[in-house]
Amino acid sequence: MNPPHDITQLLLAWEQGDQKAFEQLIGLVEKELRRLARNYMRKEKEGHLLQTTALVNEAYIRLVDQKRVHWKNRAHFFGIAATCMRRVLCDYAKAQQRDKRGGQFEHIALSDASPVSVEKSMELLALDEALQKLAKQDERKSRIVELRYFGGYTVEEVAEILGFSKETIALEWRMARAWLQREIDAESKAAQRD
Repeated sequence: MNPPHDITQLLLAWEQGDQKAFEQLIGLVEKELRRLARNYMRKEKEGHLLQTTALVNEAYIRLVDQKRVHWKNRAHFFGIAATCMRRVLCDYAKAQQRDKRGGQFEHIALSDASPVSVEKSMELLALDEALQKLAKQDERKSRIVELRYFGGYTVEEVAEILGFSKETIALEWRMARAWLQREIDAESKAAQRD
């Protein structure tokens, strides 16, 4: 990883309108953004139509549109990048679900159809919904889940990014996972009753 102060200085310069700072920033963070995207894509079904490069490109577009963000530091940037990637994948999964219900009629030969996992899309959407609920109750736990699960960061890396001890991150990671599991299980049982 790059020195946090370099990234922080470039973020602040970009926020002030320095386009060259943004170009330098992208050069410094591209490798990390690709790693984040690969971690996200590993959780998707093989043959997913969205590829790592497309996910990074979509994240770039959404990051550039972040006009109201007052960048604090490198951790803040990568946290928002992880959120952008999660939202891209969730938007993609929602679009697939909409298309599955007839939202887009197009004749395709069965042999040309790509494998789409409805189960994986539903799991991602259920996790996203539960994660949004967790964020309303405890933003830090939500960030930890996002960085650990979606970003693929270790407990030590999350501790460094968020500025807390490894022990605190490990404890809150366990608590957040348990909370999310209960929430997803409850939603699943409620859906089965309906």
